[in-house]
Amino acid sequence: MNAPLQSVLPGSMPKRLRSISGAGGAELVQQGRLSGPMPWVIAIMVALTVIAAAAGLALSNTARNAADALSGGATVQVVEANPVERDRQAREAARVLQATPGVLEVHIVSQDEIQRLIEPWLGVRIGDEQIPVPALVDVRLRDPISGEKLGQMRHKVRQVAPAARVDAQSTWLKPVFSAIDSLRLLAIALVALLGCALAAAVLLAVRTALGTNRETIEIVHLLGGTDSQIARIFQRSIGFDAAGGGALGLGMGLFVVLLLGQRLEGLGAGLVSTGSLGPLDWVLLALVPIGGVVLAIITARLTVMRALKKML
Repeated sequence: MNAPLQSVLPGSMPKRLRSISGAGGAELVQQGRLSGPMPWVIAIMVALTVIAAAAGLALSNTARNAADALSGGATVQVVEANPVERDRQAREAARVLQATPGVLEVHIVSQDEIQRLIEPWLGVRIGDEQIPVPALVDVRLRDPISGEKLGQMRHKVRQVAPAARVDAQSTWLKPVFSAIDSLRLLAIALVALLGCALAAAVLLAVRTALGTNRETIEIVHLLGGTDSQIARIFQRSIGFDAAGGGALGLGMGLFVVLLLGQRLEGLGAGLVSTGSLGPLDWVLLALVPIGGVVLAIITARLTVMRALKKML
């Protein structure tokens, strides 16, 4: 950058730059090692990103596992006020479905099982004299159920059980799946926004450091220092801050995720229990701080190189 100075001081520039960058003397950019605000900002960003990413992964697992479990299932409801006729139609429907090709299992849900399903919602057990409870027949198919297959099952069942309704189990949870997809997109959007916020925080910190050390940077330039050498100084400083803050943020985020997981596990709800994180999910969460470090270093380098071009 300054050929006359480099020719007058051959070999002195690398030593001088190392001294300024903190290897042998005063640091061009102070590396506080969690003493300044930057590592804590990065830690908070990483922790929030880990929590948002864990939520998105758990929702994806929930939707995938529920869809797999319900894809080959159908339910027959016999809505009949007369309990004797209702039970008869349920048995006939089960008999017809059992003989249908492609059906693996047919199970008539007992009234006690139905009562146990209803009781958490109503708080009390009910009888036919209060509210007639439909008879239920659970059907498991070998392959995922299709519209054509469902139509054939309805036709056969209604011939022997006029009060019966046959529905694919997956259709019941379509609104739930739609809500899960919306929440999953929200988690992805939060991760993206937190990444942008992290980059913005690094950008502001680097610009502040550039303004504070402007005179020193000009001296380094006069001594023959290149833009890339100066950028590496800032990259190293931001890298230390991002690594320390990322490790701290990962710890905080995983603590919150594990705590929430224990709380939700106690609910014993079916959909909640299917959203547990797998080994690959934990690996992805562990990669979040690494991604934060890479993003911080790239942002620092681009910011410094852009500012140095305008400075001289």
